[in-house]
Parts: sequence; structure tokens; C-alpha cells
Amino acid sequence: MDPLIFNALADEGAAFTAGVAALSTVDWSRPTRCAPWTCGDLVSHVRTGFARVPEMLALPAPGAAEVDAAGYFRPDHRFDPEVDAARVAAAQSDALAGPAEAAADLATVCRQTLAAASGAPEGRLVRTRHGDAMTLPDFLVTRVVEVAVHGLDLADAVSAGSWLTGPAAAVVFRLLFGPQWTEVVRTTGWDHARLLRAATGRSADDVAPVRPLTLG
Repeated sequence: MDPLIFNALADEGAAFTAGVAALSTVDWSRPTRCAPWTCGDLVSHVRTGFARVPEMLALPAPGAAEVDAAGYFRPDHRFDPEVDAARVAAAQSDALAGPAEAAADLATVCRQTLAAASGAPEGRLVRTRHGDAMTLPDFLVTRVVEVAVHGLDLADAVSAGSWLTGPAAAVVFRLLFGPQWTEVVRTTGWDHARLLRAATGRSADDVAPVRPLTLG
């Protein structure tokens, strides 16, 4: 496995967990740009995404990969109103009572996820809850995208500084812009958080990713 992917997941997971631990009980119920989710709901959604990794690895591997990380974020039936409503409801029903409890739980889930991923054999395939067969590294890239982008959503909701890590930015920008991603960073002159907001439609800044992603 590309060490950058694993390190990005580990570093961004730790940064996100620290960000959650720093929230107040008032912050927990603040709205986010991912309406109708509150901060607590959004944390629940990210936690669920991490937990899928050990769950997948406990199941038999599919025979062949069918989609890559970019294909996972394609706009299809997974973003139909009914599916979106179920995703929203699941995050709301699973949200824990407050940030301290959620941060402790998230730290445990992150450790379990990293342990499962590091123990998987080279070339391991997994099947997503939507039925896509993928390589494990490609699925881990999708987890980096989720925790990085929603980390910005959470930080922005409480007017906190971005905790986006360098390894996570590299993984996400490589997916969005391809091998020339460093040139995009240089040309815009923006910091990583500003570029990620722009590339995912979270600001008025204008930048066009090579591979636009449909995010829930």
C-alpha cells in the first residue's frame, strides 16, 4: 500500500479527533453547511465512515475491482433523495451526546480502522455498502477525502482554524487534480484549506478539479 494513503488516514483521523475533543457542548448542536446536520451529526457520519473499514475486511473479498476512488464519488443512485435521507437519519440517530464522549469513541474507531488496514494482505479487495468492488487503498482514499472535507465543514461551523494535514491534502489533491496537483497549489498560491474548499464547492473561489467529486 502507498504509505502516503495510510499516513494520511492516520494523521487526518487524529487531527479530526483532536478537533472534536476541542468542541464545546454548545458547538455540538451548531448547524453545519451539510444541512440538516449539526456538528454532532457530522462527527457521527465521519465515525461511521471509518468504522466501515474493519467491517469490510471481516467479509469475503470480491473477485475483481470495479471502480477506483474517483468512481466511488460518481453521481448516481447513491445520491437519490431516498438514499440521502437515510444517510442523514443514520448520522442523526447514531450521534453521541457530546464532544468528549464522541472524541473518545472516535479515537478507538480510528485505531481499529488503522489496525485492520495495516493487517490486510497486499492487493486486498473490499466491497462497499453500495456494492462497489474496490481495492483497499482506493477505499482508504475515499475515507481520507471524507475526513478531510468534513473536517473543514466542522472547523468552519465553529469558526475554528483548519486542521487539514499535509498528507491528507496531498492524497485529496492528487485525486482531484491528478499528478500535477502541486502545480495547481503553486499557481493558485492558496493554502491547502482554501484550495480544498474551492475544489469541493465550499467557497466562491474559482478552481476546476480534473475529477469533480460528488460528496454526500
